[in-house]
Amino acid sequence: MVFWEGYVSDETMGTFAPIVVYWLYAGFYQILPPLDQYRLHTRKEEEKKNLVPLGSVVKGVVIQQLVQIVAAHLLFLYLQLTSTTAASEVVIQPAVPLQIVQIILAMFVMDTWQYFVHRYMHQNKFLYRHVHSQHHRLVVPQAIGALYNHPLEGLLLDTVGGAISFLASGMTARTGVIFFCFATVKTVDDHCGLWLPGNIFHLFFANNSAYHDIHHQLPGTKYNYSQPFFPLWDKLLGTHMPYVLVKRAEGGYEAKLMKD
Repeated sequence: MVFWEGYVSDETMGTFAPIVVYWLYAGFYQILPPLDQYRLHTRKEEEKKNLVPLGSVVKGVVIQQLVQIVAAHLLFLYLQLTSTTAASEVVIQPAVPLQIVQIILAMFVMDTWQYFVHRYMHQNKFLYRHVHSQHHRLVVPQAIGALYNHPLEGLLLDTVGGAISFLASGMTARTGVIFFCFATVKTVDDHCGLWLPGNIFHLFFANNSAYHDIHHQLPGTKYNYSQPFFPLWDKLLGTHMPYVLVKRAEGGYEAKLMKD
C-alpha cells in the first residue's frame, strides 16, 4: 500500500508526480546559496555564456511538461482500453525484487533510446540548428533548465523515451511512479552545475553533473551523449570523453576534457 492509494490512481500519480518532483528538486537547487566553492562554472561565466533568460527557461519547461501530461494520459488510456483486466479489479503489484529488475531494465532502455536520438540530433544539421540547439543555449547547465528543450525534442527524447521504457520493462503504473520520479531527480541533478561533496549520484553513477557538463562545453558537444544513467553507449561507440576535475584558484571546480 502507498500513501496515495484511495485518493488518486496510480496513473494520475505517474502523470503528475514527476512534474511536482521536478519543480521541488530544481527549486531546491535554485534557492540554494551561491555555493561558489562547488560550482563547475563561475557565476560570471553563467551570466555571460547562457543565451536565454530564466523566464524563458521556465516557460519552455512548462510547455514540455504539458505535452508530457497529454502523452501520459493517452498512454494510460490506451493501456486501459487494451487491458484484459476489468477496471474494477485491483492490479496485483509484482514482488519488490521483480520491480527492481523492471526499473533497472527501464533504465537501460531509456539510456539506449536517449543516446541514439540525442546523438542523431547532433549529427543531423537541420535538427541541431532548429531543435536541439535550444537546449544548448544553456552553455552552463542549470537544474531548473534540465528539461528546457524544443517541444519536438521533449516529445521524442523524453516523453516517447519514457513511454518505451515503461512498456518494455512491463512495469505497472505504480512502479512507473517510482521510476519516473527517480529519472526526473537524476536528470535535474545532472544539470545542477555543482559538484557537491557526498552527492549520492556522484557515488553511484559515472554519468553525473560533471560528465554532462563536458557535453555542454564546445569541445565536448560530440561526446558524452549518454543520459541520464550510464555512460555505456558512449564507451561502446567511441563517444566517451573522460574528464578531470580541477580546483579553480577563485573557488569551485572545472571539468577539463582529456582523451581516452
